[in-house]
Amino acid sequence: MPIAYRKLTPADLNAFIALRIRQLREEGATEQIDLAPALMDYYTRHMADGTFVSWLATDGGKIVGTSGMSFVEKPPYFSCPTGRIGLLSSMYTDPAYRRRGIARALLERVVDAARAHGCGAVQITASDMGMLLYTDFGFVKNGNFMQYRL
Repeated sequence: MPIAYRKLTPADLNAFIALRIRQLREEGATEQIDLAPALMDYYTRHMADGTFVSWLATDGGKIVGTSGMSFVEKPPYFSCPTGRIGLLSSMYTDPAYRRRGIARALLERVVDAARAHGCGAVQITASDMGMLLYTDFGFVKNGNFMQYRL
């Protein structure tokens, strides 16, 4: 059966969140808190107001790949005169399904969603594993990204 692609729905959230947590752990997260309630709150609110979209890859109804795009707005700047930015997240493919073009197909769909939303740029903090996908797609590393933890 070929891989099918569809948008995330509220009915998918429990499975989506389980995969998001699996992704974070695979990337080396060591936090030992129950993140599921906060993720459920975030996705529920932002799907409802249209500031989060996700495309899923499924095999026979089983979710085997995820993507996510959060839409934010900052003051306009020269390389993004709309000020609208897509923040890419939740890019994950089940290990048994990797190297089949699933991540690229998901990435194309969420980048198209950002374009349709009027975003002038898409940003991501990429894992080492995802770096080749993003550079091959056309993302450029920006060494200026910094974070201050509150």
